[in-house]
Amino acid sequence: MKEYKKKVEIRWSDIDPNYHLRHSVYYDWGTFVRLCFLNERGLTPAVMMKHNINPVLLREEAVFKREIHFGDSIEVYLYLSKCKKDLTRWTMTHNIIKNGETLSAIITIDSAWIDTQKRKLTNPPEAFKKVFDTIPKTENFEWIE
Repeated sequence: MKEYKKKVEIRWSDIDPNYHLRHSVYYDWGTFVRLCFLNERGLTPAVMMKHNINPVLLREEAVFKREIHFGDSIEVYLYLSKCKKDLTRWTMTHNIIKNGETLSAIITIDSAWIDTQKRKLTNPPEAFKKVFDTIPKTENFEWIE
């Protein structure tokens, strides 16, 4: 897969007193797109519950480049930037594009899998790894030890 993107809509409640997008909305969009990708490929909340495993954020960072205003058209692109070979930890990048051409923000997350019963980081099942193989990679994607 070369790219994965989702169109998102700006609600009036997403706008701050300066009439541009609130900072926290960017993070919400990143989460939405990540979970849509997993869900569309069979890693649904029910499957994760069955395995007592869920993704957990370790770090989340935004770099804001251009303001987004109510009425802009927004697409969020998802990429895998780094990943441990055992898939216990990974980094994803989300490029937020407005009006088809302007890079407005880059969201970067570091994440891992958590065992929801033991409350400890864990290795995912093999089926999860197959889904991760389909995530579009950044140009400088790297496997990490």
